[in-house]
Amino acid sequence: MSLAEQRELRDQCTVFVAGHGPATPAGLLAGIPADTVADRYGDGGVVAELEMEVGGLLGKPAAVFLPSGTMAQQSVLRVHADRRQRTTVIFHPMCHLHTHEGEAYQRLHSLTGRPAGELDRLMTIDDLTPIAEPAAALLIELPQRDLGGQQPGWEALQAQVAWAKDHGAAVHLDGARLWESAAGYGRPLAEIAALFDTVYVSFYKGIGALPGCCVAGPADIIAEVREWRHRMGGTLFGLWPGAASALSCLRRRLPLMPEYLGHARAIAAALGDAAGVRVVPDPPQVPMMHLLLDTTPDSFAAAARQLAVQQRIWAWPTAMTTIDPGVQRVELSVGDATCKLEPGHVRDIITALLGR
Repeated sequence: MSLAEQRELRDQCTVFVAGHGPATPAGLLAGIPADTVADRYGDGGVVAELEMEVGGLLGKPAAVFLPSGTMAQQSVLRVHADRRQRTTVIFHPMCHLHTHEGEAYQRLHSLTGRPAGELDRLMTIDDLTPIAEPAAALLIELPQRDLGGQQPGWEALQAQVAWAKDHGAAVHLDGARLWESAAGYGRPLAEIAALFDTVYVSFYKGIGALPGCCVAGPADIIAEVREWRHRMGGTLFGLWPGAASALSCLRRRLPLMPEYLGHARAIAAALGDAAGVRVVPDPPQVPMMHLLLDTTPDSFAAAARQLAVQQRIWAWPTAMTTIDPGVQRVELSVGDATCKLEPGHVRDIITALLGR
């Protein structure tokens, strides 16, 4: 299906499997309070209010709002690198910087990426200990999205952080889904963030706001990130729409993360005996999971279209391929829309996508 066909079909559906349901422009804008106070070039108004709230949630002295995570993480890693006069950044091979940003960290900031570990598992302390090269930073993603939302055990995480600090490297958290991660660890956000020098959090992922993000950390580092935001074109005349949407969604959905996690685990349990379906990881560690389905791309797409046309159920228009052409992968993030569906109903929808 073309994007236009997908949009037309989706607009006819009344049941949505993943996340919070369709994110329409009208719905997103409706979530911005009428009394929102605008900023001016990122100063004051709702932007300052959001930055203060995020800093408080993460237990950090300061935070700065940026329009994209790509800009945010490149900026803060550049600051860590300049301060240490080192260029190497260590990360998992599936790190977003490495796989989805056109090597911008290298081409724009002259940083050197060093993947540690294997594609199909979490990074461990054993992947770090052989590294002798002085690093500017160790980047850890919580949870690891491309592994279905897996994250290391608490003591394993502490060991990786300690290794980096012992070697003079900053420790940066790619917390694009930190809201979900905290529910999985059952620990306050600030306790997790305390392990890291700097933390990046996203607002359109997990809590379903307009695009935008924050980086939190020491005041002097955040001041430098603000300067890089300006240099990279991110200090727009008004950043208030994204910030206002983030603040509204954060307050509404952050308290619901434990509920989302419980529902994710109930869905995984319901899928436990479903032939042709594997849950990764099982049980889910955060309110998301990957599903491996024994079907072909064409069969999946046809089944998804049939669900949309005949039952007005929107699942996924296409699946992600794997190395096995007979196995397809989808990502199920659990949110408001998912929680409206009983686990058994989700099981029926997933098994219908096998096209049998």
